[in-house]
Amino acid sequence: MQEKQLEKNTDIKFTTKEEEKEIKKQKRIYGIRKETTLKKIERTIVRTVIKTFYKIVFRLETKNMENIPENEPIIFCANHLNIFDGVGIVVFTNKPVRFIAKYEIFENRFANWILHLFDAIPVRRGMRDLESMKICMKALKQGDSLGIFPEGTRKGLAKGSKVKNGAAFMALKTNTKVIPVGIQGSFKPFTKVILNYGKPIDFSKYNSEIPEKDKLDLATKEIMDDIIMLTKK
Repeated sequence: MQEKQLEKNTDIKFTTKEEEKEIKKQKRIYGIRKETTLKKIERTIVRTVIKTFYKIVFRLETKNMENIPENEPIIFCANHLNIFDGVGIVVFTNKPVRFIAKYEIFENRFANWILHLFDAIPVRRGMRDLESMKICMKALKQGDSLGIFPEGTRKGLAKGSKVKNGAAFMALKTNTKVIPVGIQGSFKPFTKVILNYGKPIDFSKYNSEIPEKDKLDLATKEIMDDIIMLTKK
C-alpha cells in the first residue's frame, strides 16, 4: 500500500515538474524582451552584420520604399521563398517590423535570442493561436508594424496551399493599412534579390454593407494579387 502511494506521489511530482518546465518554455517563447540600452546595442550590431551579409551575398536591393507611411503602423505582407526573406524585410525596411514566425523556430535558444531582439511574434501554424493573435492586435494598437507571410509556408502558392486570412483580419479589425511586398530572386549566393514595396492598401474603402466574410475574402485576394504583381514588376 505504501509502495503504491509512493508511486502515486512520484507521478504527481513528475507532472508538476513537467508543467513548470512548460510554463517556463511558454514564457521564453511568448514573452517580450524589455527594451534596454543593451538590447538596442545588440540589435544594432546584429542588424549591421546581417545587412552587410545580405548586400554582399544576395546583392539585395529595395524598390519603392517611399510607399511606406512613416507615422503609422503597417502590416507588411510578402511572398515567402525561404528562411532568408523575412530577415531581409526586417533588416532593410526603413521602420521597425515585428515579424510573425512559426513557433518551432523559437524553441531553438539562439534563434529565440535573435527573434526576441527584433520583437518577433510566435505563431502555431495549423491552429487558432489566440495568444499570438492577442499579441499582434495589441502591437498594432500601440503603433507597431507587423510582417506576415499570407502563404503561411514557403512557396505556399506553388504548393497549392490555401492563403491565410490573418493579415486581412487584423487589418480590417484595427483599420491598419497593408503594404504588399514582392520578393524577386532566389536567395542563391551572388544572385540579385529585390524587395519591391507596393502602395498601401486601405481597406476602409470597403462598404459597411458588405458581409464580414466577404470583406475578409476580398481583402485577402487584394493583398495576394498585389504581392504577385510586385514579384513581376
